[in-house]
Order: sequence, then C-alpha cells, then structure tokens
Amino acid sequence: MPMETKRLGKTDLEVGRLGIGLSEVGFNLEMADANQVREVINLALDSGVNFLDTAACYGISEELLGNVASERRNEYVLATKAGHFLPRGEGEDWTYDLIISSIERSLELMKTDHVDLVQLHSCSVDILEKGDVIRALQDAKAAGKTRYVGYSGDNKNAKWAVTSGLFDTLQTSFNLVDQSARTNLFADVEERDMGLIIKRPIGNAVWGAGADPEPYKHIPDYAAEYFRRAGVMSEEGPLAGDPNDRIRLALGFTFAHPEVDVTIVGTQRPNHMKSNLEMVAQPLGVSESTVTDLHDRWQKLSDSWEQRG
Repeated sequence: MPMETKRLGKTDLEVGRLGIGLSEVGFNLEMADANQVREVINLALDSGVNFLDTAACYGISEELLGNVASERRNEYVLATKAGHFLPRGEGEDWTYDLIISSIERSLELMKTDHVDLVQLHSCSVDILEKGDVIRALQDAKAAGKTRYVGYSGDNKNAKWAVTSGLFDTLQTSFNLVDQSARTNLFADVEERDMGLIIKRPIGNAVWGAGADPEPYKHIPDYAAEYFRRAGVMSEEGPLAGDPNDRIRLALGFTFAHPEVDVTIVGTQRPNHMKSNLEMVAQPLGVSESTVTDLHDRWQKLSDSWEQRG
C-alpha cells in the first residue's frame, strides 16, 4: 500500500505522513557508521518516505546526510533548523548573521544548493519579537537558499510564531503523553493553513515500557517526564481497545488527528526503520474509542503538564 501523503500546509510540498528525524543519527553515531545511515535512509526513501528533518546542532547529522543521500536529493523534502551558535555555548545565539551563516553551513554539509524548509530552532518570544532572526529567514528565502520558512518549538513561543502569520510551518511536540498542542495550537495552525510537523510522535516509546528508554546518551533525562506521565495515565486501568502494540498505539494516536501533516520518527537502526515502514504500510488499527480514552485521561490528569521540547 503506498504511503498516505498530505500537502504541507499552504506550501506546494507533498509529504508522506511518516518522516525521518535525524537527531539520533547525529548524536549517537559516528562518521564511520555512514553505511548504517545510508541503509536507514535508503530503506525509507525506497518505501515512500520523503520528509527528512535535521538541524545544524544535531551533531554530525547534516554531514552524514550529505555523505549518504545527496545523490538522491530530488527524492526528498529537506528540512533543517538554525539558531544556535556552534559549538554550543561558545558564541551568541539568535543573531541575523548567525542564521545566515548557519544556513550556508547546512547547505555545504548536505551538498545541496537549497533546502525546502528552514525552521527557527525553539527560540523565545523575546527573540521572535526582536525580528532579526525572522528577517534572516526571509532574506535566505529571497536568495533561494530555502523555499519555505518555519518555526520549531512549543508552548507560548509556538503560539506566538503561529499567530504571527510569518511562518509556513510549525514543528511541535505531540503524542499520547504530550497532548497540549491539540488544544493550544492545532486550531490556530489550521486557521492559517500552516504545515504541521509533529516531533516526538511516539513519545519516545514510553507507553508500556518497563523502564525509561533513555534515547540520548548526552541527555540522560530526555524521556524521564514522558515515562512518568505514561505511568500516571496507565494507572487509570486498561486502555479501551488497546491494540497491545505500544509503538502502533502511539503512532496511531498521533496519526488519528487530521491536522497532522507529517510525523518525524527518529531511528538509527535499519531494523527499526523496516518495522516502522511495515507498520505504516497498513491501517494502524487504533480505534476512535482508544483515542477518546487517551484524550479523557489527559484531560483528567494533565493540569500542569506542558509540552516538552
């Protein structure tokens, strides 16, 4: 079955609903693992995945991508992010010049003359209001370095970006243990016909996990809050219509929301990519009653549970 595609908001980009997030590859692997990364990406592209999402600060992800997939550049929509001085902490973030130089660096590393989307990487309302970084994106677009501009982030910062009308897309966290975007952002995104890219769509696979999966060695507590929330929500008892497959459940929950255009799932292992592709090649089998149950649990328990970046 061919992968379902959607138009990414008001852009002319048609994207498969499953995309690849390259942060795990960039942080957890080395240049010597290039063949492994090539296998992951080729498997995805050969199966209809056509949205690749990375960032300037995702370790060696852009360099790896340029080495293993630049010859297939016309087969995928390429999105990256900018805003952080590299190496992190050694210079000023969020300046006009930094954004421009970051985009140039990304193009060079990924061996392309343009990306399809550059996203501001989770900057604050104060920085957005100042305007320099937005002007940098607009100038990069005018110069043909990127086709579209977006914002990646959560909570009040994402709200500002969406309601400003200045961006083509929003990338934000949403999953069964992080549902705030559904009530705080989705309607505003739809009203403006923005593309909606979901990060962390399976919630780091915490639902039903026996222990915190700790996906990043350099951020040991990255999934800790999600794991805690899954435990609290699970204490409500068996889930209505539970498909008894925690990855299928998590991805099916996210896909059940029609506002979502593309979800980015990160994997560094070919066998995980293969199983993800096999899963989305058929209906995920997550029922309306399951989705409603998860909505109800969130509504009951999530008083102070903010989106997690």
